[in-house]
Amino acid sequence: MVATKTKSNLDRLRSFGFLHPMFHSKNIRKLICLFVTICILMSQSLANEQDFMEEFLKREYSLSKPYRGLGFSSSSQWDLMGTAMVTPDHVRLTPDLQSRQGAVWSRIPFFLRDWELKVHFKIHGLGKKNLNGDGLAIWLTKDRMQNGPVFGNMNQFVGLGIFVDTYPNADKSHDKTQPGTQRAFPYISVMLGNGTLSYDHDRDGRPTELGGCTAMARNAIYDTFLLVRYSKNRLVLMVDVDGKQEWKHCADITGVRLPTGHFFGASSATGDLSDNHDIISMKLYQLTVEKTPEEEEEEEEVTIPRVDNMEQFQVDVQEEGMSGVQFFFTLVFSILGLGVLAVVGMILYGRWKENRRKRFY
Repeated sequence: MVATKTKSNLDRLRSFGFLHPMFHSKNIRKLICLFVTICILMSQSLANEQDFMEEFLKREYSLSKPYRGLGFSSSSQWDLMGTAMVTPDHVRLTPDLQSRQGAVWSRIPFFLRDWELKVHFKIHGLGKKNLNGDGLAIWLTKDRMQNGPVFGNMNQFVGLGIFVDTYPNADKSHDKTQPGTQRAFPYISVMLGNGTLSYDHDRDGRPTELGGCTAMARNAIYDTFLLVRYSKNRLVLMVDVDGKQEWKHCADITGVRLPTGHFFGASSATGDLSDNHDIISMKLYQLTVEKTPEEEEEEEEVTIPRVDNMEQFQVDVQEEGMSGVQFFFTLVFSILGLGVLAVVGMILYGRWKENRRKRFY
């Protein structure tokens, strides 16, 4: 009885192997080799596309629902300024009203070297196209809580500014005379400020722009995002405004040197034209990046932001000369100083000469 069952089982295995030749040992070895090859190719492609090992959400630098830690208490991590107000769904920087300024600023200085900031924002209003304004800005700057003409923040700032500009200020006739200079709005651009450079609103910031792109982020039917990534002295800006949930490259700048100890913020301003400017979230991630010893040595402490190759981005840093008043006072104090030295010298010489005479008597 047992012999009969064993024989029947062997017959079943032979028939299974006959019906499924792919399970033969030779074919199994081929499948294993194919699987290993595919895994190796996939791992290489992923390694080429992503230099970052891990990313960690840093809540102390992030702003998201339900917006805890935002307000005027001593324990708050973010401050409101101007017309900015908190709702259950967003932080509204400015309402759809004329001549408004609002901002939200982090209280905690930022010291990470490799990071990524994802901003979920919304710009909407009743105005027709090109009858709305002005836009919003994302900041990482030395000074915080400063009103000013640059999307609600001070001009000649020190640090990084990302501008979502919704109104074309530049003369359109000027654009027509120079083919290739036309751009569609809204337009997102990057600027690095060193304390002397000024944002030129009349020219939509073109003289100091490091890079940018058009992004139809106003009155969008989809959620709108921008992403700023800084690692290995490289600044990358990407956007997602068309509902495809894919990042589109907007700007890529190498040789960017950013100081630490600056503050994150977001601001907005309206003038004769207006819009609602809302921040839904700002999420900051620390990036864990593999660096070679040479890259570690290249990192240096900087106090003034800069780009290694300034001419490549047409950014000229002009050194301020001495004013007429400064020159006058410098000259006066120099003459007085020389006079004092001359008098002291004469007194000392007289005493020395007198002491010398006494030696001979």
